[in-house]
Amino acid sequence: MGKVKASVSAQLEAAPDRVLSFLRDYRSSRPRIVTDNYTAYRVEQGGKGDGTVYAYHFAAGGRERDYRLHVHEQGSRLEEADQMSSFRSIWSVDPAQGGSRVTIESSWDGAGGVAGMFEGFFAPKGLRRIHAQMLARLKDELGA
Repeated sequence: MGKVKASVSAQLEAAPDRVLSFLRDYRSSRPRIVTDNYTAYRVEQGGKGDGTVYAYHFAAGGRERDYRLHVHEQGSRLEEADQMSSFRSIWSVDPAQGGSRVTIESSWDGAGGVAGMFEGFFAPKGLRRIHAQMLARLKDELGA
């Protein structure tokens, strides 16, 4: 069983503080950028950054599962750890010329054997596509 990783970045014209403010609002802002892959999205605790717990049902590539993530905010990073699996996502917002560079990095412990080889090849591609769509929606929301 190996670690499966997917990462995607985008340049936004919005200032890092504005981007972080949007991303840490799990109640009103964040639901506006999720794709149709995410259903039953709900905030269970908090809602503004550190200490937030939120959940959703995720479906992609013929696979479905529920997630319940705990948010830990560290500087310009939002670390989201699933409480039911090894899945982790980190949203990083860094200053860049003319605005911000936003990166989403996700990882999890993959399956072993042949299934793990397929997962390691196909799952990151699909997740990068979904994350790129979320970053495009973020860009539209911020007018950046």
